[in-house]
Amino acid sequence: MTVIENLQQIKSEIAAACQRVSRDPSEVKIIAVTKYVSVERTKEALNAGVEHIGENRIEGGLEKKESLGSIGTWHFIGSLQSKKVKKMIHDFDYIHSLDRLSLAEEIDKRVEDDRVVNCFIQVNVSGEETKAGLSPNDLTVFIENLKQYSKIKVVGLMTMAPFVEDPEETRTVFRQLKELQKKVQTMNFYHAPCNELSMGMSNDFHIAVEEGATYIRVGTSLVGKEV
Repeated sequence: MTVIENLQQIKSEIAAACQRVSRDPSEVKIIAVTKYVSVERTKEALNAGVEHIGENRIEGGLEKKESLGSIGTWHFIGSLQSKKVKKMIHDFDYIHSLDRLSLAEEIDKRVEDDRVVNCFIQVNVSGEETKAGLSPNDLTVFIENLKQYSKIKVVGLMTMAPFVEDPEETRTVFRQLKELQKKVQTMNFYHAPCNELSMGMSNDFHIAVEEGATYIRVGTSLVGKEV
């Protein structure tokens, strides 16, 4: 199937999920995860109407962005090493993996203009050792400590659910992230409005949407896998 056909199918599934829980489908934004596909396939996604592009690797993402020009909104969705922040900070619009103060300090230091970086805090809700992210118990204190970094805006929270055969099993993870978001919002942090939730991938995004996702990250079901 073409990207545009895949996109229509995903939008239909989002609409159905939203209808089940009385949400507006326009609240859900699709990030095309293009780590495993070419510049041409990424361009096809943009031409199909996808606005948001997600990359796990800095080098691959920068190559695609340079080839495609200034079109699209670019999200860095992989684990980010502090030493690589300088290389990518002015080319990505969102960072989905803020999870430690040393990284926040580096981001704040490397922004050379008046820009404020839109960041999602990655939370390891499932508690899996193989996944990065803050413990839910550490989230509030972490956000309070981010006040000192004027170049960082916490737009939301991100999590990765376990990859399981039955997507329904991921529901509790997404629901817990939504509860954490509500908790943060009650604290009325100026630097952390936390209005967004980045959660759900190709196998479980419909569950994530039902539980409040505003950004879903889809790769294989949208652009396929070429390498």
